[in-house]
Amino acid sequence: MPSTAPRDTPPPRTGTSETEVLRGFLDYLRTSVAAKVAGAPEPRVRTAAVPSGTNLLGLLGHLTSVERAVFLGDDVTHWPATFRVAPADSVAEVVARYRETVARANDVLDGCTRLDAPVPRARPGRPAPSVRWALAHMIEETGRHAGHADILRELLDGTTGR
Repeated sequence: MPSTAPRDTPPPRTGTSETEVLRGFLDYLRTSVAAKVAGAPEPRVRTAAVPSGTNLLGLLGHLTSVERAVFLGDDVTHWPATFRVAPADSVAEVVARYRETVARANDVLDGCTRLDAPVPRARPGRPAPSVRWALAHMIEETGRHAGHADILRELLDGTTGR
């Protein structure tokens, strides 16, 4: 039976600074996408619901990799592989790994005082993007995949809402 959230969560009303707005929207999207995956039924959470092969659990695995690359300096050499999670990884483990990565990324961002400064991460041979660019990119990336997750979850078990 489809379960619909009693109320859709509206976008946040954050502070007035550019940093507060950007971080507020990113955290809103992060929370939304993690909630969309949390509690999704096995094994359907791993089942491709679209011809591209995308599945709900893989989306969150990918977003974890993007967060780690942008804010923590991980070097991802094969992006398509980030959409696959290990068969032994449970939904709860993938969600927990995403939330832990987000917490670590936020720790990095907490130390950033200027949006035009580079993200403080070590990545030999590649300059770090500005904090502003990193936040804008992560809002775009997370928002895009949150929309995919909305559709995939509804196809999976009828759950809608943020």
